Amino acid sequence: MTTPLLTLHTTESAPDASRPLLAHARQRFGRVPNLLASMAESPALLSGYLALAGAFEGSSFSAVEQHVVLQTTNAANRCHYCTAAHSAVALQVTRIDPAVDAALRELRPLADPRLEALRRFTLDLVQQRGWVESAKTDAFLAAGYTRAQLLEVLLGVGMKTLSNYLNHVAATPLDAAFAAHAEPEPAQAS
Repeated sequence: MTTPLLTLHTTESAPDASRPLLAHARQRFGRVPNLLASMAESPALLSGYLALAGAFEGSSFSAVEQHVVLQTTNAANRCHYCTAAHSAVALQVTRIDPAVDAALRELRPLADPRLEALRRFTLDLVQQRGWVESAKTDAFLAAGYTRAQLLEVLLGVGMKTLSNYLNHVAATPLDAAFAAHAEPEPAQAS
């Protein structure tokens, strides 16, 4: 296991401007997730991430559609922290179908054509770094999504890319609450 680069801040150890944000996270989640504790080193990053998360939660997407965007981005960016965290929340709180979550984690197609169009567009957006061919954008819109929702996918991808990259750079340790959803560690060569 890699040593974390950043301090996992508490409301007591965080910079002054991060303290109320961490206190709000503790109130909302019952604890401060390690992702937010790591981000607290920079009040600007923590504030920005929480603003993006709040905006995405208020998007026109259903909870299932939001999970499709977020978990597809997590899996495409190979973020073990966010993949496990989103599975835990989706399965325990939002009650997402476990088969849907498993397919998203493995970057496999979804059975529902509309959700699959959302998954495919999100994956194309991440893998192509925004350079999505017009035919793929047209397929997304043809599935019944709107141009506003196309922009909301960008919001979700941007938010998750921010947290995914932080976790890659900082080697954020997985919270105990998410451990049951962690991917197994790769076998070490002997």
